[in-house]
Amino acid sequence: MSESGRESDPLPEEDAPDSSLRPRNLAEFVGQGQLKEHLDIVLSAARKREQPVDHLLFAGPPGLGKTTLAGIVAIEMGVGFRITSGPALERQGDLASILTNLGPGDVLFIDEIHRLPRTVEEILYPAMEDFQLDIILGKGPSARSIRLDLERFTLIGATTRAGLISGPLRDRFGHVARLDFYGVDELQAIVERTAHVLGVYIDALGAHEVARRSRGTPRIANRLLRRVRDYSEVRAEGRIDLAVAKAGLATFDIDELGLDRVDRAILHTLCVKFAGEAVGLSTLAVSVGEEPDTVEEVYEPFLLQMGLLRRTPRGRVAAPRAYAHLGLAPPDDTDGLDRTLFDP
Repeated sequence: MSESGRESDPLPEEDAPDSSLRPRNLAEFVGQGQLKEHLDIVLSAARKREQPVDHLLFAGPPGLGKTTLAGIVAIEMGVGFRITSGPALERQGDLASILTNLGPGDVLFIDEIHRLPRTVEEILYPAMEDFQLDIILGKGPSARSIRLDLERFTLIGATTRAGLISGPLRDRFGHVARLDFYGVDELQAIVERTAHVLGVYIDALGAHEVARRSRGTPRIANRLLRRVRDYSEVRAEGRIDLAVAKAGLATFDIDELGLDRVDRAILHTLCVKFAGEAVGLSTLAVSVGEEPDTVEEVYEPFLLQMGLLRRTPRGRVAAPRAYAHLGLAPPDDTDGLDRTLFDP
């Protein structure tokens, strides 16, 4: 039960294993310093006025803490917490039933809000601005509209593709924040905290090694820690040091840069199969057996950040560092590509 006495929705099933690892307040949340400062001000001001928090929009790659921060907002404000997602709200009635059941000040979290159907999105406008819901009864000439009053609530939206959110919806959020990838030191602190919660012994060097290969993402850091924990329990007496961390990560096919099998398949496709030519997203996705959206949203951001992949008007190309990582020489023929990519 929340402090307000209303039950909160459980976390999505895919996030359930991490639910006990999630920070419960801003003080426990590691990283995103500027965003934490902004949220602290927004929450403190709302509590002082005894009003719900303004609607919030969190944008950024998957696994950086958008759902966790939404939950923290509800906990800090002592209100109920409801979770849904854009694709789950197929009809206006789906959203209307949720909105009419919200209590005073409750937080409604909509993940992947950019995937809301347009007809559903449109009934959010009066709900967010005026806390009223327009419902159409009947069809044809006899149809009529009634307006229901809603409790004042806080909508928190999360998106991995902020550019797909319509202008009218974005403008109705009181604060828009972007979450960035984490530094190694921040991830090490997260790994050490998670290890403590799980009751796993890990020394500083082992935690640093796991953090270093976690692609700047807390969700991945926690996942890798659990796999290294499994390895250590079976083959290293349950204690994780640098050697055990390296051996465990190698066993689960995570290389020195934190790349997994699909990452390396993407680079191998660009460097070897297409010999340095620019490759379209759809072609690249088919070549590695993934959906285009998965390649673009899950794998590309880290590869771009690491300087392994470049986007050009003609398509994706591997950067020199990708060839070096795979132990290959850049192609001699770079005709049609940006030759500055291969300058010393």
